[in-house]
Amino acid sequence: MKQENKHLEIRNNTVVKTNELIQKSRFSLSLQQQKIVLYLISQITMFDEDFKLYEFSIVEFCKVCGIDYESGKNYADLKAAIKEIADKSVWIRLANGKQTLVRWIEKPYIDDNSGLIQIKLDADMKPYLLQLKENFTQYELLWTLNFKSKYTIRLYELVKSIHFHELEIYQREFELEELRRMLGAENYKTYQDFKSRVLNPAVEEVNSYSDKNVSYEPIKNGRAVSKIRLTVSTKDSLDRLKLQSQIEREFGLDQMTLWEQLEDKGLV
Repeated sequence: MKQENKHLEIRNNTVVKTNELIQKSRFSLSLQQQKIVLYLISQITMFDEDFKLYEFSIVEFCKVCGIDYESGKNYADLKAAIKEIADKSVWIRLANGKQTLVRWIEKPYIDDNSGLIQIKLDADMKPYLLQLKENFTQYELLWTLNFKSKYTIRLYELVKSIHFHELEIYQREFELEELRRMLGAENYKTYQDFKSRVLNPAVEEVNSYSDKNVSYEPIKNGRAVSKIRLTVSTKDSLDRLKLQSQIEREFGLDQMTLWEQLEDKGLV
């Protein structure tokens, strides 16, 4: 039970990033690689003044994320994914208009015998992840667990970063090229490809598995789509609680969820 509680606690950890890292960066990470990065970021606390050597087991990561931890292939894939993250950088646009390259990981360590992973985030990431006081976005790791597309995480983070007032419906227009860049989908050159391969699946997953509802409307300049208008709202508290319960149950929680406790008492 204590172990299950630990996994539940980790799933409810908060991911906190500056809006610059979400809105003004360019990087290419797979779905699994993004989830590893989010898992690491969720280990950071508001009291951390420097990056630690964050430690977790491969089994722990797999259980939290609903991955078959008994599969040797998943061990190998996770190890390969960490190497690729360490080899990749992210372009971030600075306030002066210049861009700079920042690495995600400074140094990873993996103990094959114990299955323990130790990773230290790169020091250049500190302004974007540590001691954030303003212009930042935060959300629970739980809401990303069911995402199957790498573009869904990018859209969800974007939506969270622009929707400040939870009780209000919010609309924002993006140039089509700007939205492609923000979602890391520049390789889909035509609007139809971008719509079918990126936008539609990502919107569907955000609506099905997260605390947000999002819809979009294409805006044309002549015959061609030039902008996308996003409409964002927050699910009501009962819908969020029910969805959270479904996710926890799907990912193997062996105790009654809060929603199930409320149902058992006839409160919902």
